[in-house]
Amino acid sequence: MTATPDLWDGATWRPGDPPGDRQFLDVGPVALERGGTLPAVTVAYETWGTLSPSGDNAVLVEHALTGDSHVVGDVGPGHPTPGWWPGLVGPGAPLDTDRFFVVATNVLGGCQGTTGPSSDAPDGRPWGGRFPYTTIRDQVAVEAAVADRLGIGRWHTVLGGSMGGMRALEWATGRPDRVERALVLAASAAATADQVAWCRPQLLAIRSDPSYQGGDYYGTGRAPLDGLGIARRIAHTTYRHEAELDDRFGRRPRSGEEPIGGGGRFDVESYLDHHAEKLSRRFDAGSYLALSEAMNSHDVGRDRGGVTEALRAFDGHLHVAGVTTDRLYPLRLSEEIADRRPGTALTVIDSAHGHDGFLVETAQVGAVIRTVLDAR
Repeated sequence: MTATPDLWDGATWRPGDPPGDRQFLDVGPVALERGGTLPAVTVAYETWGTLSPSGDNAVLVEHALTGDSHVVGDVGPGHPTPGWWPGLVGPGAPLDTDRFFVVATNVLGGCQGTTGPSSDAPDGRPWGGRFPYTTIRDQVAVEAAVADRLGIGRWHTVLGGSMGGMRALEWATGRPDRVERALVLAASAAATADQVAWCRPQLLAIRSDPSYQGGDYYGTGRAPLDGLGIARRIAHTTYRHEAELDDRFGRRPRSGEEPIGGGGRFDVESYLDHHAEKLSRRFDAGSYLALSEAMNSHDVGRDRGGVTEALRAFDGHLHVAGVTTDRLYPLRLSEEIADRRPGTALTVIDSAHGHDGFLVETAQVGAVIRTVLDAR
């Protein structure tokens, strides 16, 4: 299936588009971990609740790879999808906005209002293939600049899952004086060889698409949507559990199609096609590349004496949670963090949904969030 150009139209938020619930901050130039500087960075963010006079009730929620600042809320102008963590933010919710000032930023390199490959460089042209290599540490550096401008010297809690969990742990280990509590969901202390290996064919799928054009496809009327769709199919398979896919789909053919010699699809193939098309409607392939490579960079122990030494730098409350059926970020990776840092709390989230359990099991996740927020 070849994606049609209209699937690209709403993939990237651009100045002039409806802002929705987004606010924007210009944080100025950002020096990057691997060298060079982004001369000007704009960050899109959303907030819920009210910052206390002392600034001690601020909570940072970190989104995963294809998420954004819209943690909760409806579809509408400026928001192509509903909030990705429904029910967890609001009055009386686990992230109780009667108590806490909740902040969510769109990550550096993203495509929903924060500077990324689709954003204009100083010369007025999109960064495209010139967008520099950025790391998880660069993402956190940008978030720290946002906190400074919002008057938040120290977060009450930083929490997130998957790539968001990476940033939460990077906050705790790289800026321990600015975090009281951290909740790391379905993430690791460092990207594993298995995770990097699964990422490799996704990167190649996008870069091998003729419409990628070396990353400079913006404004050409063509975009690497076929490559992005293949990348999403690979990734989504790793996000779910083998038994779940077998239980849901088995070997059923797609209704009205014949996969055995007839050119049709199995139901599970149709499911993956659906998720590939959904992502193509709302996400930029250039951001997918930039953020995937940033995830590969993740290692809190790099240049800090190793993971164990890095974890020791944080003297606040650290809570990790893993999903029983996660095959991309197996539960053992959460257990390893807890084992390496005495006093770390560990929760096991029981789910049939694999890695996506941290998004799906909102009741269990909400209970963990309440525990962390009230920890002494």
